[in-house]
Parts: sequence; structure tokens; C-alpha cells
Amino acid sequence: MKLPTVLSIALALTFAGTAVAGYGEKGAAKETVVAALAADDRFTTLVTAVTAAGLADTLSGDGPFTVFAPTNDAFAKLPAGTVESLLLPENKAKLVSILTDHVVPAKVMAADVKTMKAPTVEGSQASVVVAGGVVKIDDATVTETDIKAGNGVVHVIDTVIMPAK
Repeated sequence: MKLPTVLSIALALTFAGTAVAGYGEKGAAKETVVAALAADDRFTTLVTAVTAAGLADTLSGDGPFTVFAPTNDAFAKLPAGTVESLLLPENKAKLVSILTDHVVPAKVMAADVKTMKAPTVEGSQASVVVAGGVVKIDDATVTETDIKAGNGVVHVIDTVIMPAK
């Protein structure tokens, strides 16, 4: 998916200082979860969506937050035109609902994960299943864990979670 050039440039300028300040290797705490996402090219679509939803400041706050972060490839699996439609101002409420369904208002490291229901910021209960060394949250598989940030942690997922509402 190709993001509009103006939006891409605006994001680069918006997160330039944060991404550089927060950049580090896995295990090194980054400034915020937003900085962790902005510093990683796998999450450009997610960062664009977080910005369009007006959630960048919130997710840069004190937290703690656990973000189950879909990659660009996860967003690319959505039906054609879905992401572009969600980024439109008139669809902001739906975008906020989708994105906040990817956030748990607590810092949950991989070692703490077990089969359970986890409350999301969106207000739903995400189904977390641990089986055979694989962790699934709703329909998404966790592919990488414990990208640390000063205000939480990011776990990478392979599918965009869509709220039931």
C-alpha cells in the first residue's frame, strides 16, 4: 500500500525527533511506544493510522500500555481500500475503535502472558490463547515480543484485530 506523499512527509517531520530519540535495539527501552513504532519501518501504516486517529499524544503519555502492533503486511491483508477509507476524517471514530482494541492499559511482558481475557482500551475483552509456544490475541498471531518502551511494551502481530462492535 502506498501512503499519500504529503501524509508520509508530515509523519516523517512529526516523528523525526521522537524516533531518533527513542531508537534503540530490542530490549533497550525507547522513550514511548509511539517512538518505538515510529523507529521501525514495519509500522509505517500503524503510525499513520495512530496519527490520523489522534492517538499519538495519548500513546506517548505515561501509560503503561501494551500495544499489539500489526505490521504493514498485516494492514495489507485487509480488503483493498480499507486502510485508505479508515484514514478519512469521517471514519475517525471507527479507526479509534480499531486501534484502541490493540492496546491493553497495562505493561504485559511476554513472560507474563497466559491464556486469558485481556481488557482493551477500546472496552472489549481480547481473547489471549497460549498453546504450543504460540500466542494468539483474537485472530492475530504474536510474531515478536517485548519491544520495550519507557511507557510500555510492543508485541508484533500478523493481523489487524477488528472489534466485534
